[in-house]
Amino acid sequence: SEPLAWTPVSAQAASLLEEVADLLVLHRDFAAALERCEAGCDSLETGTGGGPESSAEVKCSLCVVGIQALAEMNRWREVLSWVLQYYHIPEHLPSKVLELCILLYSKVKEPQVMLEVGSSWLKDQSNKSLPEYGSLLELYLLHVLLPLGRFEGAEDLVRGCDVLESEQQQAFLGTICETRCQWTQQKEMPLAAEEQQDAATETVLGALSQKLLTMLTLLRRALRSMSSHFYLLPYKTMLLATFLLYLVVVRLDPASPTSLPFIYKLVQLFRQACATVFSPVHRPSIQD
Repeated sequence: SEPLAWTPVSAQAASLLEEVADLLVLHRDFAAALERCEAGCDSLETGTGGGPESSAEVKCSLCVVGIQALAEMNRWREVLSWVLQYYHIPEHLPSKVLELCILLYSKVKEPQVMLEVGSSWLKDQSNKSLPEYGSLLELYLLHVLLPLGRFEGAEDLVRGCDVLESEQQQAFLGTICETRCQWTQQKEMPLAAEEQQDAATETVLGALSQKLLTMLTLLRRALRSMSSHFYLLPYKTMLLATFLLYLVVVRLDPASPTSLPFIYKLVQLFRQACATVFSPVHRPSIQD
């Protein structure tokens, strides 16, 4: 067979394709590579079915390089809209471009962006005759529908696809069922862990409450026992001792010589208080 005839426009776009490949891989000038891709796509025919086959291939290759350039510049959010400005509707996207878009948005954890685009492409009758249809259907299931939990939609898509063989359908349905079970288990595991954490917290709080109650009971008994002794202290003596303690701790410097009389007086008061509290109230009388 004779090689395809290149039109002048296709030849210009092909030369641009070589240039953008060098800019992307060798020079890593992503902005310049994107600019050249846009110039090449604009120079080609905008129709998806009326142009020569060589122009369609060059256009697809330019879009692939443009997608890579946008991803390298962290402008992946613009990828889908950028591609659709040259292909206009999702059904006309080349299989290679659609595959790259699905993988890109799956990698950045945004598979919902390709939900409607992939569905429209897979439902198109002309795309079902492509040899890449089965692999793209599997890619769409694994990277878009199943990560989003669209299990019913995945099953309907597989059962309604007449180009798949029975074994392929059963394999896809088995994958969907297995993923659904894993999805359910992952949802139940945090609930079970939360319930166990709540039970453990209640147990710890119960033990702490019991310890706190025991400590309060012992403290109440100690205060009650001490109160029976401290009421014997003279009121003025305790008040003076408290005032002197305040002066020593807050107002005075214990290392200063001027503070020694107050500290001495405070020590005497506390000795008297201790003698009153810990000595018997009634002493037996001494008889000759």
